Order: sequence, then structure tokens, then C-alpha cells
Amino acid sequence: MDKNYYITTPIYYPSAKPHMGHAYSSIIADFFARFKRIDGFDVHFLTGTDEHGLKIQRAAENKNLDPLDFCDQISQTFRDLSKTLNLSNTDFIRTTEDRHKKTVQYLWAELEKNNDIYLSKYSGWYSVSDEAYYNEDEIIDIDGKIIAEASGSLVEWIEEESYFFRLSKWQDKLLDYYEKNIDFISPKSRRNEVVSFVKGGLKDISISRKTFSWGIKVPDNPDHVIYVWLDALTNYISALNYPDTSDILFKKFWPASVHLIGKDILRFHAVYWPAFLMAAKIPLPHKVYGHGWILSGDVKMSKSKGNILDPIDIINTYGLDPLRYYLIKEVSFGNDGNISKDKLEDCINSDLANNYGNLCQRVTAFAEKNCFSKVPKIKNFNNDDLVMLNKFKENLEKIRQEIDKQNINFYISFIVSALFEANKYFNDQEPWKKKNDKDRLNTIVYTSLEMIRKISFMLYPIIPDSIDRALRIFNLNSKDINFESVASHDYLKAGNNINKIDILFKKIEKKDD
Repeated sequence: MDKNYYITTPIYYPSAKPHMGHAYSSIIADFFARFKRIDGFDVHFLTGTDEHGLKIQRAAENKNLDPLDFCDQISQTFRDLSKTLNLSNTDFIRTTEDRHKKTVQYLWAELEKNNDIYLSKYSGWYSVSDEAYYNEDEIIDIDGKIIAEASGSLVEWIEEESYFFRLSKWQDKLLDYYEKNIDFISPKSRRNEVVSFVKGGLKDISISRKTFSWGIKVPDNPDHVIYVWLDALTNYISALNYPDTSDILFKKFWPASVHLIGKDILRFHAVYWPAFLMAAKIPLPHKVYGHGWILSGDVKMSKSKGNILDPIDIINTYGLDPLRYYLIKEVSFGNDGNISKDKLEDCINSDLANNYGNLCQRVTAFAEKNCFSKVPKIKNFNNDDLVMLNKFKENLEKIRQEIDKQNINFYISFIVSALFEANKYFNDQEPWKKKNDKDRLNTIVYTSLEMIRKISFMLYPIIPDSIDRALRIFNLNSKDINFESVASHDYLKAGNNINKIDILFKKIEKKDD
């Protein structure tokens, strides 16, 4: 089986500082990357910044900065955010890098060579904020302002000479591909949206601009810059050193396993990008997954709306791992979700402090007093023990399958259920009443320790820093984690030391309103 895994985030548009939506996409991608690593995969995890286009040029002008100097500053904030979020990305790409420019210009030449590009004139509605073109039926007039209905962004009428990509040529081939590759676009609602859009008829799209200069120049016609989306989407292969298809990165990791994106950029990834790739005779990625938005109230966060929630503020107040856990558990993946202070505090208190942290503290404290701080030696498990331990073994393949469907909801529900059952098991078995039955006491402690280990291994992709601290109980660290071992009943060896640890998660004292 192919044990290579390539996951990408959107590359973020650095016209202002990062917000919670950026953090969400990155944290989710990091979860999948970490899970695949502990399941034995060679993982390539890409994120980065999209640094060309009119919006960037105008933002730089407003700051009286050269566009590249502006991008250097803002891109660094996204690179810093990657560290703050404890992302395990293996690459960070900027579209102002030479490696990217070379790939984009090569791809352009391939499309032109294959007669998929022609020069004409563009007249229509354009959103600088979205860097997107809109049809008449996609815009509305609100109080004299013309906006894109989907995003709420202002649009303006433009007329200019432009190169066009023959998108209409690929309509039937795209529909055929969607039909034969049912999981190419997920979740199902996004797939239906794309299929409906393509069936409605595809028009050729403008892929160059002439009225501004900040972008990658069109080969042999430097008066034009390449449309920012053709430029940006190409990052997924420029990071693998395309067009050198013999390069080890390209050979190992293309086609991508999954492009993880927000639903607002679905059309670019599920229509334009596969059409560009088909035209250039490049294999398509295995999947495009369009997740929901992180909302502020009931509307999408955006710089233009001024309703940004800064992830750094949340992290400074509550810590990184609680935020990661909350976003993965409380936002139903694929749907919209929002940040609620009350729900975040409930998550910390109930799931992290009580169900997980307290279990670790109780069991290790009991082992210290009754098992000499050692993993106890056991003779045999009874049915109650095996029901607990086998829960993992019996669901191992199911979990893998659900992860490959990006079903995070199944994964976190399994962990929450296992935590509840582990706590219930320790309470119901009452080892403190078994001091006259040392064999049974030892078995209960061993089973409970194994439950902590298994759950900790599974929690690692979600809250990696906290799990590194929790594993000190067993003299382990994250390098010892592998997913296969969650099925094992004898990973912990009798006689090994059990260590006390500090409180993993402090309970939040909730103030009355």
C-alpha cells in the first residue's frame, strides 16, 4: 500500500494579519498530518502565503511600502502563526519565491502550447477582495453598492485586454471525472454544489490582468500579469518542484492526498484547478475537501467586515491545546461553527480537566500508593477488562477508514466515548476495595493505565503538547507513538516505572453573569 500522504492548506492571502479562519484550516490539516505520521505514513504537509494580485498591491500602497517588502512583513506573521499553532508542516511556500514563479510560467507555456489559452478582451464584474470574476446572476445591488452575493464583497466593472483559458472545453470532461471519482469533492453537499455549477455551463475565464503590475509576468508578454488564482493554485505542485517530474518530492507526493480548503474557494479548487491540470496533462489530486467557516456571530469572519477573532488572544488566555481540542470537537467538520467562550471553558473543564486530566491523576496516584509506582504484573483479564481494551482493536480499521473520509467527528466521538468508559470502568471496578485481592487490583490498574496510554496516543494529533507531558507517566514521548499499538493489550511492561505528573489542564473558574 502507498504510505505517502500529501496534505495542503489554502495558501493564505497576507493582506492583513491572520484570523481564526486561517488557524482553523491549519489546525485541521495538522491533525490529519499527525495522525498519518503515527500510522506509519511519510507525510508532506504544505502551507504558505499567496502574495500577488491587485488587493496586495493596493494594501502595500496604503502602507507606502513596496509590495514585496509588504509581503515579507505579513508573510512572516503567517510563518510565525505556524509555530504558534505548533503545526508540523514540512514546507512553507510563498508565491513570490523563484521556485514558484518558474513553475507558474512553465504551466502557462504548457497551457498555451496545448491551445488552451487565447488573447481577447474581458468585460465584466470583478471583486478585488475575492480576486474573483462574477456573472450577472451572482451579484446584487444593496443601497447602490454592487456586491458578490456569495461573499458580500464589493465588485467593480472592468474592461481590459486579457488572456483567456478555454474552461468551456473542459466542462464535459470535468463532469465525467466527478461521476467516475465520487469522492473527489467532499463533503457531499459541496460536490452537489460544484456539479450543479458545472452543469449550468462553463464559460472561458480571464487568466491575466493588464491594469496593474504586481504578479508573475506572462511569458513573452510582460504587459500582462498572470491571474492570481492560476498563480496561487500552482503552489501545490511548485512546492514539489514541478515540472521536474523525476524529482523525489513530485514522484512521492503527487497527486495530493487532499487539498483542505474553506468552502468559499471551492470553485477555484474543484473546477478551475482540475481543468488547468487536465489541460496540462497532470494527474488530478485525490480529493478536495471544502470545510465550513468559523463564524463571528452568524456571519463569516473577514478583514473587510472588521469582525476578526485573533487566535493569539484565545491562546494567550486559554492555551493552544484547549483551542485545538475545541475547534476539532465542537465545530462539526464540514459545517460552519463559531467560537464561544462558554463552550470553550466547558470543553476545558469537562473533557480535558475532568475526563482526561483527572483520569491520569487518579490512576497514577493509585498506582503510586498500591503498586509501588510500577506497572503491575497481571495474570489474566476478565470480560470487563477485555471489553474496555478490545474497543480499540475492534475499531482500528474503522477509524482509519473514517480518517480517510475526513470524518473527524467520528474520531473525536470515539475518544470522548472511550474517556467516559475508562472513567466509569475505574469507578465501577473500585480497586480501592480490592486490596485483599492483589491480582484483581493489579489487573484493574494495568487496564486503566493501558486505557490512558491508548487514549493518549489517539489524542496526540489533537493536543500534541499536552500528550507529550502526559506520556511522562510512562517514560514515553511523542516519538514512541504509533497508531497500530493502540490495539495492543501488553504495550506497557510490568515493572516499568510510573511517574507522577503535574496537572495537565487547570479548571476554569466560571464567573456568574
